[in-house]
Amino acid sequence: MDERESGAVSGGGVGGALVVRARLEERGVTVRDVKLNGSAASHVLHQDTGLGYKDLDLIFGLSLTDDKTFRLVKDVVLDSLLDFLPVGVSRERMGALTLKEAYVQKLVKVCNDTDRWSLISLSNNTGKNVELKFVDSLRRQFEFSVDSFQIGLDSLLLFDRCSETPMSESFHPTVLGESMYGDFEEALGHLRSKTIATRSPEEIRGGGLLKYCHLLVRGFRPASEAQMKTLQRYMCSRFFIDFPDIGEQQRKLEAYLQNHFNGMEHKRYECLVTLRRVVDESTVCLMGHERRQTLALISALALRALAEQNAIPALANVTCYYQPAPYVRDVNFSNYYVARVHSPVPYRTWLPCS
Repeated sequence: MDERESGAVSGGGVGGALVVRARLEERGVTVRDVKLNGSAASHVLHQDTGLGYKDLDLIFGLSLTDDKTFRLVKDVVLDSLLDFLPVGVSRERMGALTLKEAYVQKLVKVCNDTDRWSLISLSNNTGKNVELKFVDSLRRQFEFSVDSFQIGLDSLLLFDRCSETPMSESFHPTVLGESMYGDFEEALGHLRSKTIATRSPEEIRGGGLLKYCHLLVRGFRPASEAQMKTLQRYMCSRFFIDFPDIGEQQRKLEAYLQNHFNGMEHKRYECLVTLRRVVDESTVCLMGHERRQTLALISALALRALAEQNAIPALANVTCYYQPAPYVRDVNFSNYYVARVHSPVPYRTWLPCS
């Protein structure tokens, strides 16, 4: 992978990374490197995309040999949180369980033939969340070229530990950036030109489908429309493999909208409309009733997003649907309701208002 020197990196999160790394090494765990990952790294390299970054994503490279190491990593992170508690909070009364309930938003552990890693997501109600990912091996480290960047922080951590002179814009160590997409210059060009490019989306959990719709809503455009039409089918197929149940789909969509459109609620409707179009055009792996059920879910969430904005769109720009009685929504119910009359006239489950 190509590497490139980048400018000064924000010091946010460096202190926390330094503490976690030091605590791990005190417990006998060797940390190979620490990197800034994903949207935060993209934001450092180019700030004019309009995407910003949702959280501070840090990767610690280390060896996760057994369950004991996984547990040790979690214990070290929770213990390190004590150093960052607000002034006035009694540390004696803050046990591991209390810290977990108060600050840990998500705990993930993956251990299989190709991937060995864990994720601890720390919530921050007044700022960016901090996601600490501890990676032994990870086959797929990006969704699209624009979020494929990683910036090594080892030189910053060493500077912070050894230098008596404070860091500034004119005095700071050099850091190296790289792209997991493969070609750094190509990926950086995509970031600057707001171009959507990826490969093998079937390797991504969820297929990258929601991120793809998010990028479209934020003004990014595919490098190749024809190629992206093909990739959309793989995105949809992988999404429905990972989230086959309508309840799982709803939870995933609601969580994504909450996490990625916080403060931009007006974009949620547009994202859902885009998602509905892509699913309608490119889904080939669902049975008819499953497809209609998913499209109905997306439509309902889109209407709810409009209601939350108190927005009344122009009738020329929206197709309005009403839903029949609750029993029609049963998953085993046919798309057509045959009324009990002498002439069996079919009625559609969803009927346009006009």
